[in-house]
Amino acid sequence: MCGIVGYIGRQDAKDILLHGLEMLEYRGYDSAGIYVMDDKDLGHLFKEKGRIAALREKVDHNVPAKTGIGHTRWATHGVPSIENAHPHQSTSGRFTIVHNGVIENYKAVRDAFLTDTMLHSDTDTEIIVQLIAWYAEGEGLDTIDAFKKAIVALKGSYALALIDNEKPDVIFAAKNKSPLLLGTGEGFNVICSDAMAMIKETNQFIELMDGEIATLTVDDIKIETLAGDVIIRSPYTALLDLNDLSKGTYPHYMIKEIDEQPAVMRKIVQNYQNDNGELEIDAAILEEISASDRIYIVACGTSYNAGWVGKQIIENLTNIPTEVHISSEFGYNMPLLTEKPFFIFLSQSGETADSRQVLVKINALGYPSLTLTNAPGSTLSREAKYTLLLHAGPEIAVASTKAYTAQTAVLAILGELVGRKKGLDLDVDIAHELGIAATAIESIIDEKEIFEQLSVTHLSTSRNAFYIGRSIDYYVVMEAALKLKEVSYVQTEGFAAGELKHGTIALIEEGTPVISIITDPTTAGHTRGNAQEVISRGAHSMIISLDGLDQPGDAYVLPKVHHLLTPLVSVVPTQLIAYYTSLHRGNDVDKPRNLAKSVTVE
Repeated sequence: MCGIVGYIGRQDAKDILLHGLEMLEYRGYDSAGIYVMDDKDLGHLFKEKGRIAALREKVDHNVPAKTGIGHTRWATHGVPSIENAHPHQSTSGRFTIVHNGVIENYKAVRDAFLTDTMLHSDTDTEIIVQLIAWYAEGEGLDTIDAFKKAIVALKGSYALALIDNEKPDVIFAAKNKSPLLLGTGEGFNVICSDAMAMIKETNQFIELMDGEIATLTVDDIKIETLAGDVIIRSPYTALLDLNDLSKGTYPHYMIKEIDEQPAVMRKIVQNYQNDNGELEIDAAILEEISASDRIYIVACGTSYNAGWVGKQIIENLTNIPTEVHISSEFGYNMPLLTEKPFFIFLSQSGETADSRQVLVKINALGYPSLTLTNAPGSTLSREAKYTLLLHAGPEIAVASTKAYTAQTAVLAILGELVGRKKGLDLDVDIAHELGIAATAIESIIDEKEIFEQLSVTHLSTSRNAFYIGRSIDYYVVMEAALKLKEVSYVQTEGFAAGELKHGTIALIEEGTPVISIITDPTTAGHTRGNAQEVISRGAHSMIISLDGLDQPGDAYVLPKVHHLLTPLVSVVPTQLIAYYTSLHRGNDVDKPRNLAKSVTVE
């Protein structure tokens, strides 16, 4: 979602800020802006609706700037516009702020303090900066005290970076629920929502925690609580490779990340094998899960879909009942829990706000939790009792691909090890089977042209589409439908194949694309019957089947893999179909409209 950058040092702040914002483009945004202080302590504000490239053209590159803050906005309050773009300023122009998050009581604050203040935007963010000015200019408070007093009045989530023109050698920052990092270097310091934004400048970062305020100068970072207690915290090294952040020779990140999935499977196995070649994870994790009477998987979006596959795998390998829940619903409508629950949170970024609000409540209840994430040191990783990393490398495209298969693979490893911990007689070697799956994925990827042709023929002009499947294939079609709709804008639904006749078949029209996934021998015949039902009503049917279950006329035959791991191969054609459909419809594949990569507001 929204992204924050800030720089104070001796280099040209404008280029550093703009490059940082470009590195955050993957998060999703609709406008952007920067504010810089020149060598005469004069401020310069540049904002633009649309892409960073348009902002670059608007910036006066002749302005010598050593301090500045920047922002990419994903609209929550007010339409995408220059007026609503960040940074926002106080009426006097003294204070300038950027903000990630949502202020829940902004209207109450406005009505209590700012009835005589002329507002220039529809945002909750402007309320913050005007309130800071109200305390500083109206009550004569020092900047840091005005900042603290304003923050105390706010309810909601925020990551903030503030510049006071009367203190041009300082950047102020604060955090609650929304992620914010402080980066440190020789003769400079930086602020960012994501280490990726500033990895070109430094790999040394300090995490700002909820309820803390930071003061940054060229040579120092001071962190304190709202009560004024000083916090000493050492930086950590961000393990990001700039080469991983590049598209290389690929036209889009999405196709690059699809192609990386075989390597990700092998990397996961390597990272979870010990010196004897045996799968191994923290024994304490296995102990707590084995002792639990139910597992609750909590996630959103693609991770939620991966959770359903994980449920099937875990229940088969551990005999522990497993439930899957949507984060945004679970936190505010919590079901009755069993006596010994264990919680697994799935999040590519580790910063998903909806999941975090659940984790906070679970921690308060004293229940054990595990986060599976691609981001070491992320909020969900830090606040859960345990973490297992996905080892998938940075995922830049908004539409998740390799994180889904990585989550499935790590859950399979976890399932086998818990099953063995419980003394179950398992006839599966997940490490070996993941190797087979990696090879199978490679063979699918090598035949991209088949899926491009399917996309051009059946989906490039279609208004809607359906995916159907049964059992574990149903869980895959949920993800397949999400992928197609989010990048191609084709209205797509994923259904349990047997449910079509209970209402949904009414939507089938002449030429409607219906894609069936068949990897389960028990239900293969039933799904084919459902496919025939839609053909009889004029649908264009495409069947993706597993080797051994295929029939003449199937659109594609998947290489055979272990029955619990079929989602690793059956999902790949659907990722490619989504990619090529989006491409041939002329969409922005990596940055689909209205979407954000890391959803850091509830």
